Amino acid sequence: MRGLTISQLAKESQVTVETIKFYEKKGLLAKPPRTESGYRMVPESTAADMAFIKRAQEMGFTLQEIRHLLTLVRQEDYYPTEEMHAFAARKVEELERQIRRMQSFKELLEQIARRPYAAPPLPKQECPLLARLLKE
Repeated sequence: MRGLTISQLAKESQVTVETIKFYEKKGLLAKPPRTESGYRMVPESTAADMAFIKRAQEMGFTLQEIRHLLTLVRQEDYYPTEEMHAFAARKVEELERQIRRMQSFKELLEQIARRPYAAPPLPKQECPLLARLLKE
């Protein structure tokens, strides 16, 4: 049986063995067969899947979205235009919501950072950050 052991894949992918097992459990990677001696041997193509997963995570995709994209990559010989258009539109809306939240958070932190560092302490309920967190 040819391939990589799970520890070799982990080293090559710069993740832990536990991460690979987690991805298997979540359906992102197939559970590999075991050798007669009990080693789990993954196909070398799994390293490409791991690289895909890591790039997708860096771009902000959820594990569920990555699983869906991997399914398309593995099973489809064509570009599912309508499906990808809808997927992209949903992702754009989600990113716009996240950007608005992050901008609001940035503005709040800037408000706090403008306050002189040596100012006398305020009661904690007057801290803009704590007040926002407590009301939401």
